[in-house]
Order: sequence, then C-alpha cells, then structure tokens
Amino acid sequence: MAVTRRARAILANTLIAGITLLTTLPLVWMVLVSFMPRGASSAFPPPLWPSHWTLDNYHELLARRLIDGAWFDYRIMPALWNSVIVATASTLLGLLLTVPAGYAFAKLRFRGRERLLQLLIASLVVPGQIAMLPLFLIFKELGLVNSYAGVILPSLAGIFAVLFVRQATLSIPDEMLDAARLDGASEARIFVSVVLPLLAPVTVTLAVFLFLGSWNDFLWPLIVLADQHKYTLPVAVAAIGREHAADGELMMAAAVVTTLPVLLIFLALQRYYITGLLGGSVKG
Repeated sequence: MAVTRRARAILANTLIAGITLLTTLPLVWMVLVSFMPRGASSAFPPPLWPSHWTLDNYHELLARRLIDGAWFDYRIMPALWNSVIVATASTLLGLLLTVPAGYAFAKLRFRGRERLLQLLIASLVVPGQIAMLPLFLIFKELGLVNSYAGVILPSLAGIFAVLFVRQATLSIPDEMLDAARLDGASEARIFVSVVLPLLAPVTVTLAVFLFLGSWNDFLWPLIVLADQHKYTLPVAVAAIGREHAADGELMMAAAVVTTLPVLLIFLALQRYYITGLLGGSVKG
C-alpha cells in the first residue's frame, strides 16, 4: 500500500513537473532569445542558450537615436506609458462600477433584477467581436475614436466582472447586513464598512483580471487608435513586427518588455489572487 501510494505521488509530481516545463519553456526561451546576437535564433536547429549574452536588442528597442538628421525610436517607451495609463484607468474605474453592481445584484431587491441578471448571463454567449463595429460607429459619432477614453470605456462594465462579484457576495450572510441596518447604518455605509472588507481577496483577484485584460487587449485598441503616439504596447509591438518580422531577437525583446510588468504584478499579488480565485467567497 505504501509503495503504491509513493508511486502515485511520484507519477503525479512527474506529470506536474512535465506540464510546468512545457508551460514555462516558451517563456524562458523568449527571454533567452532576447539576449542573443542578431540572427542567432534563425540557425537550425535553433540554439537553446545564447552563444554570448548581449543587450544590443534592448538598446536598439529602447534607445532614441539620430538617423539622417532625424530622431528615431520604436516608440516602445511611450507605448509602455500608454498601456500603464489605459490599464490602470480601466482597472480602477472597472472596480468602481462592477463591485457595487455585483453587490446590488446579490443583496439588494429592486424591480427587474432577475430579468436583468438573465439578460447579462445570456449576453455572455455573444462574442465581443460582433459588437465592435456598432460600438466603433457610436464612438465615432461621439468623437471618442483615437482617444484613451475610446479604449477604456468598453471595458468598464464587464459582465463577467459583475457576475464574479455577485457570486462572491452571495456567500455573505444576510444576518450580518440586517444587523448593520438595525444599527442604523445606511446602505452605502454597509457596503463600504462591511461588504468591501469581506470582498478584499475577490476585489484583488478581479483587479488582476481587469488589469491583465486591458494590458493584453490588442484588437479593440488596434481598431480605435489611429495615432501611433497613442498606441498601447500590443499594438506598438505588432507595428514593429510588420517592419522587422525577420528580427526575431528584437521581437523577443519587445515581447519581454510587454510581458514583464504584468508578470511582476501577478507575482506580487499572487497570494491575494489565489485566495480570491480558489476561495471565491467568504464564510459566515
């Protein structure tokens, strides 16, 4: 029995290690290629380790230099700050709207609540790409095309975010809220002082989802932004790729610059993220 149990543990750990290796290998190779000399990754078979380490790819990608009397750069740093602005605003404003909405759908009684909830759930099956054309035409009429507001607004009231918060809020005991009402607390005070502290892990988890979704969004910013000075990172990297598709090392450096900030944020908030994702609720 002990041998069988140990064999199962070894098999499970080996399987987990293999899956982890397959998952992380492309990411590790991306980082390694970004430190390779130009053209090294095009060899066959492709090298798994740089023959010698170099920062030339990052220097070319990030540096601003004078070419034929004009300053040239790949506009990665401006795109990085654009992504920071868009993702941060989308996250903060998205939390400001979706967390109270999720609480209202879970704990407040108002006319049409169930019908609205059914409509939200039904709309989840509609691909977002279908709404992009009419949304673009609306934004064009409102003068929001080629603006940060045009990129941010569609992500502020995500249906998944509202339902995610609602599901977590359902586990808060009604008795706790009723006791606060008997003490004379207003609904706003109950939400701020009672509900929000209990939903802290869920809120952090949702913030990570919103930030990652906004940071990695490519299609909508590509549609709504025409000025390269307002490009977010995914759009800027795609623009570089169209001109330098053969420069694999340069493209990998751009991919590292795009991936590294969100990876660091995820690792910094990992404890809260896992608590909110696995728990998904509070216990009464």
